[in-house]
Amino acid sequence: MEVDKNGEIDSDSSEQVVNPWEVSAKDGGKIDYDKLIDKFGCQRLDESLIDRVERLTSRQPHVFLRRGVFFAHRDFNEILDAYEKGDKFYLYTGRGPSSEALHLGHLIPFMFTKYLQEAFKVPLVIQLTDDEKCMWKNLSVEESQRLARENAKDIIACGFDITKTFIFSDFDYVGGAFYKNMVKVAKCVTLNKAMGIFGFSGEDHIGKLSFPPVQAVPSFPSSFPHLFPGKDNLRCLIPCAIDQDPYFRMTRDVAPRLGYSKPSLIESTFFPALQGENGKMSASDPNSAIYVTDTAKDIKNKINRYAFSGGQDSIEKHREIGANLEVDIPIKYLSFFLEDDSELEHIKKEYGEGRMLTGEVKKRLTEVLTEMVERHRRARAAVTDEMVDAFMSVRPLPSMFD
Repeated sequence: MEVDKNGEIDSDSSEQVVNPWEVSAKDGGKIDYDKLIDKFGCQRLDESLIDRVERLTSRQPHVFLRRGVFFAHRDFNEILDAYEKGDKFYLYTGRGPSSEALHLGHLIPFMFTKYLQEAFKVPLVIQLTDDEKCMWKNLSVEESQRLARENAKDIIACGFDITKTFIFSDFDYVGGAFYKNMVKVAKCVTLNKAMGIFGFSGEDHIGKLSFPPVQAVPSFPSSFPHLFPGKDNLRCLIPCAIDQDPYFRMTRDVAPRLGYSKPSLIESTFFPALQGENGKMSASDPNSAIYVTDTAKDIKNKINRYAFSGGQDSIEKHREIGANLEVDIPIKYLSFFLEDDSELEHIKKEYGEGRMLTGEVKKRLTEVLTEMVERHRRARAAVTDEMVDAFMSVRPLPSMFD
């Protein structure tokens, strides 16, 4: 079941389904992001906003901004307006801990959030929705909590500033002011509205119905009295993949009724599976993705064997007509992770015109991803349980806006 931007059930939902638990396109095709923007009622992130980010932060925009990985937003311009006037904001993102090892797609929101934290010099709250995964994935409470801490190590390894970052698990933190906001949100959302937005049915257990307010209220600064006392007007910016949008459509609908600012969002596309944009990354198929636990040998093998190529089936034909860059997964992955814009453009030109072969492109991608994964693995190995405890301790952050 899919809904439009007004929260109504969409009769044309057969084309594509995008919600927090399912992402699929008609007949296994590609997601149409233009249609998604129209259906959800968000806005495309245009060059003028990216130029403003560069001007306000005095640094080159992140590669994910430059290349359209983060492509849509809700009121991001208002966040920039406020920042330009000297008003601060805070960041909120999260992770549903359903597996021990993260793949590269899981890292994308955290890599981007780290950039935002550094560029704007603002605090960050990171929600680990161990309760959600316990309900949706049929995990025990204890296993969900264990996975939350394991995932926290990968998140910390991305390089967040402990003086500006609070990581919390729902099982540990929900209560007090946070729970009061949850109840306020829950009272504003009818059962019909929740079923329309999220596609719940009579077969879903009531735990699922009760969860959306949990993900909504980190958008409100009063949910964190130890961080933001007396700062109830502080704006919130949420970097996330666009499948999380339904939660925050609901949140933005109820926020003014509760006296809070609507959270702003900046939203990313989906990271494609190795087998192609029509494929799906799946924990049951380890060859559908590159994991941060993969060895250099694993990475090389997966790229060479499974990364879908837009190259031609013979060298002669390839030299003649070149590669189809639109479907080529190594090019798409390089577009995410190769920092050098001029090198990327050179590869795309040479490969697209047949002078560069698939094997050469895959070799460069293997180098880029191996370096990135090994750097992450080293950083994660240095994260101790004591560091996790420190990031997750309920404490003030006196220098969070410095």
